[in-house]
Amino acid sequence: MTDLPREVRDEAERLTRLARRAVDENEAAAYERDRDERLAAFDYTARIREDDDTLVLHPAEWLEGETARIERIEDTDRAVEIPLSGSGDASEWESVERHNAEVVERVRERADEVHAANARAFADFMGNHYARRVETATAAELREFLTEYFPRNAWPSDEQRDAVERSLEHVYAVTETEMPEFSSARR
Repeated sequence: MTDLPREVRDEAERLTRLARRAVDENEAAAYERDRDERLAAFDYTARIREDDDTLVLHPAEWLEGETARIERIEDTDRAVEIPLSGSGDASEWESVERHNAEVVERVRERADEVHAANARAFADFMGNHYARRVETATAAELREFLTEYFPRNAWPSDEQRDAVERSLEHVYAVTETEMPEFSSARR
């Protein structure tokens, strides 16, 4: 089993996604430095496996320079693999749902029931379709939610429809994550 605490794994994923979304190279580098420093505190390192767009977190001791040395790998269960595109890990659904439900509650506390209902619809979309936390949504997934899922599956009231984009802003505010820039058919 991995030596890396869940919170550190989640933060490494969040920072990697922020780095990928960053428009400015310096901002992206800052996110990656922050991630690398957090992982180094546990003697872990990160790399992106380009073949399948996966963030791989593993013990730094496995490396010699930039090269993984097979003879140093005793227990592959110590590595963590996090898909960065497509669906998340379905076996993590309960953890994702718990997190997303907490986000919905924080939106309810910050805003009102309309925004909370929209946040719940977004949480259902991200959890059920992608098995991922709400704040990891890409611009394309936000567009898909707004144009496909929300009108067809959330059965929104007029008030919810009018507030949905503001509701998404609340989701990103309570998770302290920058919302990806996107354009929707609604704009």
